[in-house]
Amino acid sequence: MDLLEKRLLALEEEFLKVYEKLEIEKKLSEIAKLETEVAEPEIWRDVKLATEKNQELARLTEETRPFLLLKTQINDLKELISISDEELLPEIEGQVAAMEADFAESKKALRFTGPYDSSNAIIRITSGAGGTEAMDWAGMLERMYLRFFEKKGFKVTLLERTAGEEAGIKTSVYEITGPNAYGTLKSEHGVHRLVRLSPFNANNLRQTSFSLVEILPVIDSDTEVVIDEKDLRIDTYHSGGHGGQGVNTTNSAVRITHLPTGIAVAIQNERNFHQNKEKAMEILRGKLAQMQMEQDAAEISDLRAGESAGWGQQIRNYVLQPYRLVKDTRTGYETADTDAVLDGKIDEFIDAYLENL
Repeated sequence: MDLLEKRLLALEEEFLKVYEKLEIEKKLSEIAKLETEVAEPEIWRDVKLATEKNQELARLTEETRPFLLLKTQINDLKELISISDEELLPEIEGQVAAMEADFAESKKALRFTGPYDSSNAIIRITSGAGGTEAMDWAGMLERMYLRFFEKKGFKVTLLERTAGEEAGIKTSVYEITGPNAYGTLKSEHGVHRLVRLSPFNANNLRQTSFSLVEILPVIDSDTEVVIDEKDLRIDTYHSGGHGGQGVNTTNSAVRITHLPTGIAVAIQNERNFHQNKEKAMEILRGKLAQMQMEQDAAEISDLRAGESAGWGQQIRNYVLQPYRLVKDTRTGYETADTDAVLDGKIDEFIDAYLENL
């Protein structure tokens, strides 16, 4: 029984450290405040504000629930050990082992303590130079991520998509909604390189293709990333997206350029100008926030044009010929099961990245 007590005390000690580091008590206070606010009928006069507060309440509740449960279980088990005899030892040991496993899973929340890790995410996939071959590779990546999102239970909303002339895509943009979506996906930000025998080459030669994957935090509030209006150029043009015939006869599509950095965001998928502008600004805030983290800049005004990850060195190599291997250049993690990876099994790559932060 003494050994079991030591295991439980060690678990409690580590649990309390994580509990404090994740500021669970502070989050519980925020939950209580939000519960009071959303219970007031007046808040529903502003549906957008009420919805945002409800979403924040749901997120915090989901984050804190496993820790509150573990706290209760530890206290209950401490009391049970103090009054139990040796006959109950196997049952208690099983409960301690189960709690240790639950805690190991809950500790993964420590990975998501960055400023935007709990946010939803934007994923933007862009084919590199190389024509049809590169566009096909971008389409393969798009499929890989869509399979991954499906397995994770993330909600996926298409924002923009331009198909390739023969195969694949030139670019696609999706908004990903789910617990710690940005924190989970930030490992995928960068250039992805494919080596294979080209299906588009008559001589079936080995071909190298590149695609850029950008992962951006969704920042709804303009107070988190403050952009000076005079730094923006807003252009409108005819939309080619969905939304009925009228969407193609009005200037509903929007391109917003942030002049100091040269970053441009174009959206045409929504039904009207204001919706497209709002979504473009959301993506622009995410791009600037990502750039701010890359440059370690204190303010948006400190950003330097052209200095971001962009088309730099690849973060991951996918080799299908002359051998089969997917290898991450940052962590060294690799697997020969290329089919599984391209079918959305990228959890191990993400875990390896997050564990090395």
